[in-house]
Amino acid sequence: MDWKGVKAPTLEEFEKLADVAFARLPEGFRARCAGLVIRVEDFPDDEVAAEMELESPFDLLGLYQGISHVDRSVMEPAHMPDMVFLYRRPMLDYWAEYDEPLDHLIAHVLVHEIGHHMGLSDEDMHAIEEAAGD
Repeated sequence: MDWKGVKAPTLEEFEKLADVAFARLPEGFRARCAGLVIRVEDFPDDEVAAEMELESPFDLLGLYQGISHVDRSVMEPAHMPDMVFLYRRPMLDYWAEYDEPLDHLIAHVLVHEIGHHMGLSDEDMHAIEEAAGD
């Protein structure tokens, strides 16, 4: 393979990959994600790194921030939107080390983090990935 000119996907390209991965998820699963914000960033910010006691910013592939569906109450006041962060550089590092297609890795992290949002089990998340073809 000629590696000249081959580059890692930019943040914008990575966002498009995440959008495609989300669109491939089962419709019922996506419908339960109304209001969820998906963001792609290079790394977790310093506050997240400190809170999670990361040894390296490469240690975290994704993160869910918000109140999961199972912990919500109709009596609680309005809150910040629920968010899933996908961290591009740690995912690219993981992708370079392991034999997994990048789009499958993105879908896996996306389902895992959204699964936290919904309070799903690992088995449920695996079934969703299977349904999406990952």
